Amino acid sequence: MKCVILAAGEGKRMRPLTLATPKPLLAVAGRPILEHIVGVIPGEITELIMVIGYRGDQIQDFCGTNFLGRKVRYVWQGEKLGTGHALKLCQSLVGNERFLLVYADDLYGAGGMAECLSHPRSLLVTEHPEPQRFGVVTLHPDGTVASIVEKPEQPSSNLVSTGAMVLDEHIFRYQPELHSNGEYYLTSMISRLVRDHRVAGVKTESWFPIGSPEDLDTAEEFIAASTRRDATENENAGGR
Repeated sequence: MKCVILAAGEGKRMRPLTLATPKPLLAVAGRPILEHIVGVIPGEITELIMVIGYRGDQIQDFCGTNFLGRKVRYVWQGEKLGTGHALKLCQSLVGNERFLLVYADDLYGAGGMAECLSHPRSLLVTEHPEPQRFGVVTLHPDGTVASIVEKPEQPSSNLVSTGAMVLDEHIFRYQPELHSNGEYYLTSMISRLVRDHRVAGVKTESWFPIGSPEDLDTAEEFIAASTRRDATENENAGGR
């Protein structure tokens, strides 16, 4: 199974740290963000498809063709055209297989990732006190995703998308909408997908979005807590 990692952004809100270094390579607890992300990706993932752009040569040099035991292929996004455009660039490499998709600047727990892979299609979601900053999600009573709206002024819930999801070939049947900023967002594709197909909403408490330089210090606390949580879950699973 493959994992698409979106790692092409400039990380403008992280300046001045990202003036010389791409955001996925900024360090948290002594290791690059990207290394933390790949470190919790489930073992079923054998190949990484990294979409790179801003200072992508540094990411290539760091990861090479095999990173943490997984084959790596790169897709260059030459223009800043958004996450929907970035995923479209990967279509020929993904083919008709199910695949995991994650963003290269958020931290995740291993448990949520694994749960996502147990569904044909899924979206990793969590509660957040400021949902208007993210893609706001509503769920049907059976736990499948009813809707997702990008950064609404009046959120319909406090449940948000973490950016991690399991998709299949159906996603490529939808064209991303052009945003006023000139980018094509993945959220517009997901919103159509959930209207036509069942997408499980997988809830997690282990997600940490890194949006400012100050978040890097707090992220270390998340890494420690997430490691403890994953260890407890593994112990409980072993006892059943």
